[in-house]
Amino acid sequence: MNEEAGLQKPHFVLVHGACHGAWCWYKIRCLMETSGYKVTCLDLKSAGIDQSNPNTILTLDEYDAPLIDFLSNLPHDEKVILVGHSAGGLSLTDAIHRFPKRIHLAIYVAANMLKHGFSSDQDFKDGDPDVSEYGEIADLEYGMGLDQPPTSIIIKEEFQKRILYQMSPKEDSVLASMLLRAGPVRAFKGARFEGGKDADSVPRVYIKTLHDQILRPVQQEAMIKRWQPCQVFELESDHSPFFSAPSLLFKLIVKAATTITCN
Repeated sequence: MNEEAGLQKPHFVLVHGACHGAWCWYKIRCLMETSGYKVTCLDLKSAGIDQSNPNTILTLDEYDAPLIDFLSNLPHDEKVILVGHSAGGLSLTDAIHRFPKRIHLAIYVAANMLKHGFSSDQDFKDGDPDVSEYGEIADLEYGMGLDQPPTSIIIKEEFQKRILYQMSPKEDSVLASMLLRAGPVRAFKGARFEGGKDADSVPRVYIKTLHDQILRPVQQEAMIKRWQPCQVFELESDHSPFFSAPSLLFKLIVKAATTITCN
């Protein structure tokens, strides 16, 4: 998007990952607004200050409702740049399939970038975090009964700093420990995207996190190879660069927004 005379600066819409909320973008939002960009941070259903029970959110349609409502109500002549972190990548892809003409660019940050969601064994291999080496790190809830798959998940507090924020300032990991909420795991694992003939019309950028212990670099690379974006950037960061490398992440997001073009 060239900022020629008469054109407004991009409008960024920041989409959080599992168990997080709009709050996790506070450093990036500050940098963006200080630089004159318009930015919207959304809480998806049951996240952040949305009081919905995650054990009742069983589909990605329900979870993504705030983002879908936002895009549905955009002025017809406005396009936005979506930035999604971690499982927020599923929400970006959902939006791409639904509203390709309202999205100027989609930027995936350490995120699930699966064109058809979790539709195959390969999708789960590439996009489902494998933290088994750490043992039992998550608390699960079974809102549909113990004989059914879990309905929500959250990483235990004693593992959060080690796995999510190992390169992040302590004050940010402490803040996160106070604000993280269980995420609707059924909604994530059930994400499926049909059709998508227009999905490739939306340019995509991927920002790899090279020290990620949730979505491993090898998994990120596999997703990149299977659904190639316009460009790939790399960050020396943990899974949460909005905490561990906010200035660098901000610069990459702005670079992508102002320079990326696809054939």
